[in-house]
Amino acid sequence: MRNLLPLLGSTGSHPGGRSEMTCRYRCGDACFHPAPNTSANEYVGDVIAGALSRRSMMRAAAAVTVTTAAGGALVGAGAAPAAAQPAEGAAATFGTGSHGSHGSHGSHGSKGKAARGLRFTPVAPNTTDAVTVPEGYGQNVVIRWGEPILRGAPAFDPDRQTAAAQAGQFGYNCDFLALLPLPGERGRQLLVANHEYTDEVLMFKGYDPANPTREQAEIAWAAHGLGVVVVEEERRTGKLTAVPRHHLNRRVTATTEFKVTGPAAGSSLLKTSADPTGKKVLGTLNNCAGGETPWGTTLHGEENFNQYFANASRTTDARYGIGTGASERKWERFDKRFDVAQEPNEVHRFGYIVELDPYDPTSTPRKRTALGRFKHEGATIRLTDDGRPVAYTGDDERFDYMYKFVGSKRMRHGNSRAAREHNLTLLDEGTLYVAKLTGDSPAIEIDGTGKLPSDGEFDGSGTWIPLATATAKGAVSHVPGMTAEEVYVFTRLAGDKVGATKMDRPEDIQPSPHTGKVYVALTNNTNRGVGSNAKVDEANPRNANKHGHVLELTERRNRADATSFAWSLFLVAGDPKDPATYFAGYPKDKVSQISCPDNVAFDPHGNLWISTDGAQLGSHDGLFGVATKGDRRGELKQFLTVPKGAETCGPLVQDRRVLVAVQHPGEITGATVENPASVWPDGPGKIVRPSVVSVWRKDGEDIGV
Repeated sequence: MRNLLPLLGSTGSHPGGRSEMTCRYRCGDACFHPAPNTSANEYVGDVIAGALSRRSMMRAAAAVTVTTAAGGALVGAGAAPAAAQPAEGAAATFGTGSHGSHGSHGSHGSKGKAARGLRFTPVAPNTTDAVTVPEGYGQNVVIRWGEPILRGAPAFDPDRQTAAAQAGQFGYNCDFLALLPLPGERGRQLLVANHEYTDEVLMFKGYDPANPTREQAEIAWAAHGLGVVVVEEERRTGKLTAVPRHHLNRRVTATTEFKVTGPAAGSSLLKTSADPTGKKVLGTLNNCAGGETPWGTTLHGEENFNQYFANASRTTDARYGIGTGASERKWERFDKRFDVAQEPNEVHRFGYIVELDPYDPTSTPRKRTALGRFKHEGATIRLTDDGRPVAYTGDDERFDYMYKFVGSKRMRHGNSRAAREHNLTLLDEGTLYVAKLTGDSPAIEIDGTGKLPSDGEFDGSGTWIPLATATAKGAVSHVPGMTAEEVYVFTRLAGDKVGATKMDRPEDIQPSPHTGKVYVALTNNTNRGVGSNAKVDEANPRNANKHGHVLELTERRNRADATSFAWSLFLVAGDPKDPATYFAGYPKDKVSQISCPDNVAFDPHGNLWISTDGAQLGSHDGLFGVATKGDRRGELKQFLTVPKGAETCGPLVQDRRVLVAVQHPGEITGATVENPASVWPDGPGKIVRPSVVSVWRKDGEDIGV
């Protein structure tokens, strides 16, 4: 393993326009440090630049100005009251100008109704301190941070909060959401949520970041993790309400016992003084997105786990962005496992995909080492033709990689005990791959000038490079110079060694249940071409990519277990007036503006829904639907916006409702409990609370039809 650059100090203003608070508490100021990946692998932005340049030449002779997709920003939160009840937004108004350099033929999608599932009046970009939804739609807060869900848990009182109380209450900063059927209980479903991280300055009055108390640390431990709560639907609407103290309700926290499974379980790299077996871990941290499995469990990605650990010094730690000094929350003062100098292997026990059985509140959650260790955004499952699971997962870091795990065991159908026990082993055996993308034209023709290459194409191909294979008898590394255990624990370095393609923060990766095509949300990367980072292609309209894009992958022969694929640009985010933006060929004067795609989901009609994180167009983050097929392909419409400082998470689109997690509302630099930047969801005088929101049509009909 070669030496890696140590982490350095602050390098300037907060990139991407995120607040200082977001950078501190969500990802430990990751963007203030050099990107951990210092390898010389090809950067996918350079490949995309060529594709965009070629597409630009094919679509139009020159870029022209088009009118914005916004109907005008609404007044800011300071001038508008917070919404404690449904708020309807004004319709977005679209211009009638030219399509721009990536426009489409004038007749494309210009007549008829929107795609089924997207027939709603789009919400205009705005900065209202509310969840703003389309005309004719209602909403309700399903559950807030601190609401009791377990038996014996007290009512929420922010002035008298305790760790014991929080352990029985809904956790903080909800992210991934799943709604699972609940047989035998009519009108009820099982809601599963991630609780990614904590904003202590928005949780505790008088919080001193330099001197947190043990009680505050223990409350934060209890506010992390996962939550399971039964919800009940109102028959005539999509309204959902939590059912407290149901026997299936559960909290999983930073101190819950987990079982380590798969090829790295028991490795010397995972053994600690508290766990000499290397098979038992306390807690899960920074769970971001996730996924549902066909066998009835949920998957949760441990993302920015690095920020919780202090005093690192190894090159492997630097590759994972683990700091050399004190951590932001200073948990190492209260538990030595967060001090890498004292417990060097504890940090190796985080950064995995977690699997939870939400139907068994007594079950032990499992960390699946066969899917590798990195900053998992989440994991989504597609089955092979013969019933084996394939998990797609992205490493949410600038210049890091996309991965795929192909299982070797077939899923068993049914809910028998034998079937469930078998299916709980499916993610322990199989092959882990990393992606390499290439362009279809000679590199010399992608010269940065925008000149069309000789083949006239603007797409590319890719391969899945095997890293390691795990079987019941052991594991084999496919990476020269690394053992199998090293591949699974230091997966980023394995990707470096095999020449994987550097990506612009690969976040959610979702295969379409309708077509099998795989969609990858790449949020942004403002470091492209900065300093010693990957070289900028001069013709690339996405220099210092602050808006992100979405890739569409098609596996060879549409087989989930294929080792090669084709890729194309599906959506290039930003202001539609920008010639560099692209909406799958749909007229750009007929779409909503979008920036920083993060999580993706599919509705029952096959449309892709995209939530945003850190939008850079002057509006709050939101949720968007976009058609993926037919003559409306690329038609993108904004469905909602979230309050001031918030991020749109966990989108889930059913026939009659849309569910979102409103994460970190009020997370604005300088905000505190005493001086809040947002008063959502309960209005002035109440503490700001991350919450889950349900949206439905007031007439009781299906969403967007």
